[in-house]
This record gives sequence, C-alpha cells and structure tokens, in this order.
Amino acid sequence: MKKKSTDSRTLNGLDKPQRYSIPGERGMLLWVRPDLKKYWVLRFSLHGRRYDYSMGSFPTVTLAAAKEKALKARAMIMDGVNPIEARTQASKEAKRKVQHSITFRRFSDEYIESISPEWSGPRQYERWVNSIATYALPTIGHMTLEEITTDDIVEILTPIWITKNETASKLRARLQRIFSAAITRGLRTKANPADLKNHLENILPSVRRDVKHHEALPYQEMPAFMSYLRHKSSVGSLALQFTLLNVCRTGETLYAKRTEIVDDLWTIPKFRMKMRKEHQVPLCSRSLEILEEAKLFDPDSEYLFSISGQPLSNMTMLMLCRRYKSGLTTHGTARATFRTWVSDETEFSPELAEAALAHQAGDAVVLAYNRAKMVQRRRLLMNQWQVFCLGETSQKDLVETQSSEN
Repeated sequence: MKKKSTDSRTLNGLDKPQRYSIPGERGMLLWVRPDLKKYWVLRFSLHGRRYDYSMGSFPTVTLAAAKEKALKARAMIMDGVNPIEARTQASKEAKRKVQHSITFRRFSDEYIESISPEWSGPRQYERWVNSIATYALPTIGHMTLEEITTDDIVEILTPIWITKNETASKLRARLQRIFSAAITRGLRTKANPADLKNHLENILPSVRRDVKHHEALPYQEMPAFMSYLRHKSSVGSLALQFTLLNVCRTGETLYAKRTEIVDDLWTIPKFRMKMRKEHQVPLCSRSLEILEEAKLFDPDSEYLFSISGQPLSNMTMLMLCRRYKSGLTTHGTARATFRTWVSDETEFSPELAEAALAHQAGDAVVLAYNRAKMVQRRRLLMNQWQVFCLGETSQKDLVETQSSEN
C-alpha cells in the first residue's frame, strides 16, 4: 500500500521499501527500493496504458526539482505526448548530434587502430597511417564525416591519380573502407564518397598499369647464391637463407618467434599470413642449423632473427639480394625461383608446390582433410629443395662470384 509523506523533511528518514505518495502532487511517488535507495517516479496513464516515468534519485534530485519535472511531464501528457518516449527520442538526437560531429581525423585514427590486428606486421599499419596523413588529412581531416563529399575525395586523388596511380588506388580503397565503417556505425548517413564502381570511375580517368613482377634468380643459380650467403657472417644472411629454404614471405620470417617452432615444424599464425590461414612449414636440417646460429646473435630475443630484441628491417634481406645481383628481390627469389624449379626439375605436383607457398589451391575441404598428409609430402619436397640449394656446384660458383667482385 502506498503511504503519504506529509512533510518533505521526513523523506530522508523513510526506511521501509515501498512507494510513498507526495501530498498535492497527483501521481508523484518516492520509491524506496529494498536496498533503501530512493527514486522519484511519476505514475500516469496515456491511451489506456499505465506508465512509470523516472525522474531521478533522491536526494540528488530534491523535492522541489522533482515537482518541477513532474509539472513539465504532466504538460506533455495533456498534449498527448508520452514523456518517456520524448526523453528517449531526445537522448537519441543528442547522441546523433555528437556522433555527427566526429571529424574524419578522429574516426580514421580509431578505425585504423581497430583493424590493425588483422595485418601481418607493422609495415601495413605504417602504410595506412602515412598515406592517410599525407594525402587525406590536409583536405578533410578537420571535416565531420557527414560533411565530406565526392568532390573532396576527387580533390585528394586527382593530383596523384596519373603520376602515382598505385598509391592513389590504394589510398582510395582505404578511404572507402573508412567511410564504409562510418556508415555502418551510423556516423554518416550519405553514400560512400570513395566508392569506385558506378561512382568515382565516372569522374577519374582510366589508367592502365603494367603488372610488375618481383625479379627472381634463375633456379640454376640458386646453389651459388646460397653458398655466397653462407660465407656472409650476419643475422641478415641467416634470415635470408631461412627464407629461401622455406620459400616464405619476407614478413613471415621477419616477425617469426621462437615459440612458433616445435621440434622441426614451424607454425605461422594466421594473422601473419597473407591468406589469413595458419600455415605449417616442415623445417629441413639446414633450417634448424640456421636457427641455432641465429640465436647466438641475440640469445634473449623472442624473435628468430633480431638485433637487440627487435626484428630485422625488411631492407636487410633485400640489400643482400641486390648486392649479389642488381634488381634481385627477396620475394621473387624465395618464391618464384622455387616454383619454377618444381615445375622444371621435379615430379612433384603443382598442388603440392602451391601448398608449400601457402597459396590456395584445390578444394579447400579436401586440403583441410589431408593437412597432415600434405605436411609430410611437403617435407619430402622441401628436403629435395634443400639438397638442390646446397648443391656441390655452389662452392665453385662462389669462388667465381667472389673473384668477379674483387
């Protein structure tokens, strides 16, 4: 049963859990909960339904303030407006106003940070940040997400669309992702200004780009190159040898950790793989020797190849390649050379070679089902690749190479 409170000075002393009516205030109650916390409530009926309108806690909201709130709520009810729904709508509008005031600079920083775990290394993070900071922020960094138009994006892209088309194309794709995320989160109601299809493609000129392949070493020269590297006493040389023997990508080697190696099997986590799938690499005997040698350079590091606990720069292996042969790339030599050798010199299947390269080949279900068997078959392939790379001709060719350098 509701009890009447005849004196506001007694409100603090109410200690029985129930609802207390306020004299002279129709429908206004002070609700004392079982935990003895007190809340103001206005009980009203509208369109045949009863509601309880919360007006705050006591004593934070005083009796006088609660009466004022009740007065305003009753005025709304008299006009057929539900004060509960009105307050909810006002809260949404206030939130929407705050959201739509978020600048591109703020949101892009937050978005890039949120998706960074999906990248295989810090280089991708740096590329995103640098491209947005260099080209986009000077024009739209201060603008809200809702204000930015297609013309703004065209203004950003036009100066580099022809001269640096690859950079511009990547920048456009990044902007598209940022705006798409903003739209999904309700921070922008307009269409994506960075969409290419049926949008920017109608404004920006078509640019034909020649496909650039990573220059690779002819596989016949691989034994000589490996011998050359074995005579270079550096952690960079060891890292490059490891990369070549295991036909992996540069980033997979640079950020490889000792905890990823169990016995003679290297398991690369999916977040460092281009295809975002975990990849297992059976290590040959020379690879295991390399790991022991590399550990001597930085015994306490968590990484396989590092200096003072920090991963090597991606330029370390590339410069070794270029010193051996101008224009040579790590990626091309580690992967294209191997793939050509498998095709020309072995009876191993193309599917097995693609599996060694961590490419998606064949039926995914079958590949997953035969994963263990595939690793064993790849071990045979990689052992044969090691035998070829460490061939008897390497020492003779090394002498000739060193003689030509002197």
